[in-house]
Amino acid sequence: MTATGSPWSNKTAMIRFLAILALALLASACQPFSEPASMLDTYVERVARVLDVNHELRDVPPVALFPRRRTRRLEVPELDMDMLDFLSLHRCRLQEVVGERNSGLGRVMQPVNVLRYDVRFIRAAADCLPKLGDDPALASQVRQARNAKIDGLSISTWNAIWGTEAIEPLFTRTRGPLPIQPDREETRRLVGHLERLHQQLDRLASGQWQVDLTFLGEMQQQWQNSHRLGQLFLSARLLTTRLNEAADLVEQRLSGAPLCLNKKTNPQADIVRKMFFSVYAEKVQSYMATVDRNRRQLLPPVRRLAERHETVMPHSLRPYVARYLAESGSDSLWQSLDRATTRHTQVWQELLAQCGMRPGG
Repeated sequence: MTATGSPWSNKTAMIRFLAILALALLASACQPFSEPASMLDTYVERVARVLDVNHELRDVPPVALFPRRRTRRLEVPELDMDMLDFLSLHRCRLQEVVGERNSGLGRVMQPVNVLRYDVRFIRAAADCLPKLGDDPALASQVRQARNAKIDGLSISTWNAIWGTEAIEPLFTRTRGPLPIQPDREETRRLVGHLERLHQQLDRLASGQWQVDLTFLGEMQQQWQNSHRLGQLFLSARLLTTRLNEAADLVEQRLSGAPLCLNKKTNPQADIVRKMFFSVYAEKVQSYMATVDRNRRQLLPPVRRLAERHETVMPHSLRPYVARYLAESGSDSLWQSLDRATTRHTQVWQELLAQCGMRPGG
């Protein structure tokens, strides 16, 4: 007879779980600067408090869902193998390559393997052509097939990168914003793989077919275990919202009586100054620098991955690229963040200048 847990043991476990959860929530409440959202909420609340302005925190607008795979993946033009006298290719390795694609497994290749196959086909066809000198018609067909593969390489390359399941976790919105102290090694590995990928794609673009694509599996495995871009987008949205909120509060204070008369400080001005430097300068600005560093490292190589095949980019992805990967333009998340940062800095400089306390002044 199998023993089962008693109701009391289940109840005890539940009580223990709730106690741990309560302690975790209490610890979080006592450490508002340990998480980006609570840190920025606390900053805006303290700005309102020291400036004696009523305020309720706004909702942070959501980041858009990464387009679904079926809308990102392009149709790959199929090579009509009837035009090749397949059996006549026994003199070449090309017959083996073509046979691989026509096998049961070959017909359900993942996009990364399709790209590898296409590159092997291009190489094998080039090696085969000199052996077909006694069959001009077959040589012409092989040449046409090779050219078709070269022309379609942008599609198979796009699918191997943007049309995969592996890239989706990189853009997920479910892991929250970038941590206060993110793992720098994770970012370094991501950047290293992206740089290597661009090197190999540059070689393909220049007609160098002896490329190493074996690292793609390792790269995509890392993508599946990283959520860095989604975190970065959430951080940018959070910062933009809260910096604009704080700027609104400062502007509201600027529209009233000056904080100081004749640039002479007073107790309220001292409180404002202390809050500005202890919370914004020490906490918020430090986080902004972290976000900016990850932005500078990751956005350019990822954006280039989209732009280098701009001619085949699906329409479903274009608005997403313009909003989240582009750093300028009316729809750019990053341009909005840059403007919010500039505005926030300017209004604080104006307010603190009333008391002769302008930062850097």
